[in-house]
Amino acid sequence: MNFQKSVIETMSKRQSIRTYETQTISESHCKRIEEYLNQDKNLIGPFGRKGKIKIIQVTDNVTDKGIKLGTYGFIKNPKAYIVGISENNKYSIVEFAHTFHKLVLYLTELEIGTCWMGGTFNRNSFEKEISLNAGEFIPGITPIGYPKDKQRVFDKALRFVVKADNKKLWDKLFYSSTFENSLEKKQAGELGLPIEMVRLGPSASNKQPWRLVLTEDRKVCHFYIEHTPNYSAKLGYDMQLLDMGIAMCQFELACDELEIEGGWVVEDPKLVHPNEQIEYVGSWKTI
Repeated sequence: MNFQKSVIETMSKRQSIRTYETQTISESHCKRIEEYLNQDKNLIGPFGRKGKIKIIQVTDNVTDKGIKLGTYGFIKNPKAYIVGISENNKYSIVEFAHTFHKLVLYLTELEIGTCWMGGTFNRNSFEKEISLNAGEFIPGITPIGYPKDKQRVFDKALRFVVKADNKKLWDKLFYSSTFENSLEKKQAGELGLPIEMVRLGPSASNKQPWRLVLTEDRKVCHFYIEHTPNYSAKLGYDMQLLDMGIAMCQFELACDELEIEGGWVVEDPKLVHPNEQIEYVGSWKTI
């Protein structure tokens, strides 16, 4: 891994930063970001697809080409944007989010601020800056910069509106063997902490759409998404799939740090779902 510190600690403390200092990103940090993106292993998702990530430098939110990038007033003083590119299908979006979130956590370790954005930015302005191939789109971006020491009142108010610090409890998210049995933390065995990292992960509007079912032998963890009907219909893609990629990233990185060996597979166990909004995504198999 590229991480030098405890990634579990990094995941636990990370917050979205919307207001940045005016200083530019240091040359050493720019070099480390470029080195990270030049390593193919950092761009490969859990099911083998390679993602595409680009950096756009900005001055007063204007690119070198003179294009003004739109974020609807949510972001102040960004020094650059990191932009993801993906095809618009279920697994491409999940894998993109996995690799993108891993980069977000790496930047957090470097004490560079980030803010996951899937809907609150003007895609057309970013598409003018980046050439997309047929079938590609921009599912998500993050501004980057050094966090302002005293976050604006607006930032705190926005966190309150989206209930960013109000996470659901285990019995609303995690299950044992079937969706009929809630999973208690003390029952999760060695996967308890990775599952807790899923619970603490960021999600669009803090909807926390992930639902996990841990098998009776505690060796396999099935990941499901519970869709919020019509949540992102106007955007033309299922933005909550980003949340699933983020959840899988948090889980995998925690397993790596704890030296829990395993990997991702798509093997639907065909469990009975409690409602029609729940859909299987993938499973982690412990070796």
